[in-house]
Amino acid sequence: AEPALTVRREEGGVRNIVLNNPRRRNALSLAMLRALRGDLLHEVQSRDLRVIIISAEGPVFCSGHDLKELSNGDDVKHHSQVFELCAEVMTLIQKLPVPVIAKVNGLATAAGCQLVASCDIAVASEKSQFATPGVNIGLFCSTPAVALGRSLPRKVALEMLFTGEPLSAQEALMHGLVSRVVPEDKLEEEIMKISHKICKSSKSVLALGKATFYRQMAQDLDSAYRLTTQVMVDNLTLRDGQEGLEAFIQKRKPVWSH
Repeated sequence: AEPALTVRREEGGVRNIVLNNPRRRNALSLAMLRALRGDLLHEVQSRDLRVIIISAEGPVFCSGHDLKELSNGDDVKHHSQVFELCAEVMTLIQKLPVPVIAKVNGLATAAGCQLVASCDIAVASEKSQFATPGVNIGLFCSTPAVALGRSLPRKVALEMLFTGEPLSAQEALMHGLVSRVVPEDKLEEEIMKISHKICKSSKSVLALGKATFYRQMAQDLDSAYRLTTQVMVDNLTLRDGQEGLEAFIQKRKPVWSH
């Protein structure tokens, strides 16, 4: 039997989703995208789930679309299916009620780079690299550009898109594609540190905050303040909102109901 394309493990509120097809450089084939979507959505409303980490087996985090699936120029229906599912998975990450962290140890290219850009937080090892090299094979990375253009300065994104040249981990950090870079042997420890910190907070408060963050980012300044002003008021009506304030005033640890 073929090994599973993704492996899902869960422990202490932390779900690890591992892209597990290193032979095919963890390409986002239709089957891989379906497996990833299933793992992301699995009991996502469960009170116990607090954070999701996406990592990968092998030296390539993710090489993007499976080009074999795209090489038959006539199969428009199949191609639409691939790109539509990919867009669905990328936007799903930001719609989930828990933070999603990319744990990158290796090369992330094209839609693989899009995956990193779409996560809420990304931590990379020093040897990681990021590229959108589609232009080199005649298929411009237009869908990866959506996520890239929203997390990098425009000129950096366009240089990547026009040249296909990779960014080093340090360059990715400098331009904001990843949130931190650590030595390979410290990657797991760093990711768990962030995850455990997230697990200490109220799930309902974080879910409200995450959803609001992405909504207001797409708005103009006045609309963004109108939205978030209302959300702060709503946040105070949450049970955990009240509990947190009371605990602070009473100088005790909050007991979240999530």
